[in-house]
Amino acid sequence: MKDKTIDYVLRTTWLAIAKMYNEEALKYDSTMATGFTLLNIDPEKGTPSTALGPKMGMEATSLSRLLKRMESLKLIERKPNPEDGRGVIIHLTDFGKEKRNYSKDRVLTFNETIKNNVDEEQLKHFYEVTEIIGEMISNKSIYN
Repeated sequence: MKDKTIDYVLRTTWLAIAKMYNEEALKYDSTMATGFTLLNIDPEKGTPSTALGPKMGMEATSLSRLLKRMESLKLIERKPNPEDGRGVIIHLTDFGKEKRNYSKDRVLTFNETIKNNVDEEQLKHFYEVTEIIGEMISNKSIYN
């Protein structure tokens, strides 16, 4: 068998995780993208819409569609930013907070299960390697 490339292992693992989260979210008429968005909105103060995209690593167009859908499902509401009249703050509704808590529970369950099945040293190395990869990508040191 040929050696698997690092990007292949990362991609296939992430796709398996995304599939698992989507299957779990489907039980509650949701999606992984919706859950991820709910987790990135401050449940108390809300989050400026302009900060949400970069925080999640999403393009504005994709995020806009997702937020429209979430608003139609009564998960979020948009309110004018009191500090910047042009901006909007995304707030969770009570229903959105309920769904956020469910999403948070699913993520914490995943993390605890991994931590219970991978020793601390292995996990430490995993984080170190992914941090190095992230830094190399940010610094554009792979293809330059």
